[in-house]
Amino acid sequence: MRLLVSPMNIDEARSAMLGGADILDVKNPKEGSLGANFPWAIKQIADMARGIVPISATIGDLDYKPGTASLAALGAAFSGADYIKAGLLGIRTVEQAEDILSSIVKSVKEFDPKKKVVAAAYSDYKRVGSISPMVIPGVANKVGADLVMVDTAIKDGKSTFEFMSQADLEVFINLAHNFGEEVAIAGTIGFQHLQLLKGLQPDIIGVRGVVCGGDRQDSIKVELVEKLKELLN
Repeated sequence: MRLLVSPMNIDEARSAMLGGADILDVKNPKEGSLGANFPWAIKQIADMARGIVPISATIGDLDYKPGTASLAALGAAFSGADYIKAGLLGIRTVEQAEDILSSIVKSVKEFDPKKKVVAAAYSDYKRVGSISPMVIPGVANKVGADLVMVDTAIKDGKSTFEFMSQADLEVFINLAHNFGEEVAIAGTIGFQHLQLLKGLQPDIIGVRGVVCGGDRQDSIKVELVEKLKELLN
């Protein structure tokens, strides 16, 4: 399992790298669960980490606006992100998911076919009226996205494991792997969840709050990234 850590800025990115993060996921928590950061922030971190650690960038908790989403995806790709992550918060149907993700994939892959598109759904989809994560692996396969993810939309201390059972997550992971997609699990993950995650074996585990000392608005701490990385290994 690879450890994805989500820095807000260059200083946090350095801390995540020093702690042993496998992927730096540039985001802006002030704008939501998968809030988009600025192009210059992505570029600065990508320039620093180039050749050392791959860069992911979130493009927001998206409404059904394929044009806006595809332009944001191109901006993240141009700024240096290797993974472009789209949160499907405002997506209600499979048809909408296919439309917006196909636009994002086209935008990214025409710019650089080596870059990867991440389709992110939400484990707490029922309380925010979003699309079920269970349909996302099939949609991703149809439109050519590379990786699927679950996260929590509302950051209120409740984890993904309070909304999706171990069996649910096993089904999600197996569906994606059967399509040849990688899987990331995130959503208020704590040290207490590591044994369960080791049993599930997603490809990537995504964190922020746990390596900030419990408050995702605080800063990333090298020693907590190191601790998490050591326990995962």
